[in-house]
Amino acid sequence: MKAIIIGENGSLNWTEIPDPVLKEGYVIIKIHAAGVNRADLLQAAGKYPPPPGWPDWPGLECAGEILEAGKNSRWKVGDRVCALLGGGGYAEKVAVPEGMVIPIPDGLSYTDAAAFPEVYTTAMLNLFRIGNLKQGETVFVQAGASGLGIAAIQLAKWKGAKVITTVGSPEKAHAVCELGADVVINRKTENVEEILKQHTIDVALDCAGGELLGKCLDAMRPGGRWILVATQGGETTTLPLRVLLKKHIRLMGSTLRSRSDAEKSDILKELSETVLPEFITGKIRPVIYQTISMEDAEKAHAILKTQANIGKVVLTLQ
Repeated sequence: MKAIIIGENGSLNWTEIPDPVLKEGYVIIKIHAAGVNRADLLQAAGKYPPPPGWPDWPGLECAGEILEAGKNSRWKVGDRVCALLGGGGYAEKVAVPEGMVIPIPDGLSYTDAAAFPEVYTTAMLNLFRIGNLKQGETVFVQAGASGLGIAAIQLAKWKGAKVITTVGSPEKAHAVCELGADVVINRKTENVEEILKQHTIDVALDCAGGELLGKCLDAMRPGGRWILVATQGGETTTLPLRVLLKKHIRLMGSTLRSRSDAEKSDILKELSETVLPEFITGKIRPVIYQTISMEDAEKAHAILKTQANIGKVVLTLQ
């Protein structure tokens, strides 16, 4: 089979490699599409290696059909599925633990299904399991037009929460308003800190970090939960410790990739049972910005590097 192997200086090379081997408790998926995530860019830059046991090439989610399954597997050859991965999605085939695989609903394309597992699982984990977001509360979502931002906005509105979000352009502001965001802040032309002072936040899903994190903590409601999932805006901040104490704010770091396969499987199962039916009705659905042939993965990474996308970029295979 072929896969995208990371070369010198982060180059992405469509290269012939050995096929995956079926193991007990695993299935092998013939990949038709794979979602692109910012973590893939970090991996290509040598800053985010895959967890032990997963392939060295990028790809945190895929969609395709079951190519091989064990005798006692709940899956059979030909089943249409999507999967959450620790790596290996940028390839023609991948071996995946059975629990990290879910069925693709009728009417959902491989492209849409490939844009689902990573960002919606991340949003569910952090908004509901860690953030304990409740109906009627207010959530602050950084980078609302990203794949994760869109998933978080959709799930928060599905839960009955108010959404405040940041974007980087009028086009992105329009897009997130269409998704139901209640307050949209253009971070390039408006003062995020000052606007947040006009609101009270219960949960923050923050992929930016940086100095803005510390500046905005005072906007949190007492008992608020600030969840940091990435540091795109910088790795350091100044924390107002008195605010943390006075408001008993919980500041938590969270990544999905480093969690065990068993925990990921459990979250994905909950997502499949509660959210996936909404994909069938169309109430929740991935937003696809562009599809690109997998062998041209560098083009997909370039789009994410420039933050041009509204929604997901997906790699496809014939």
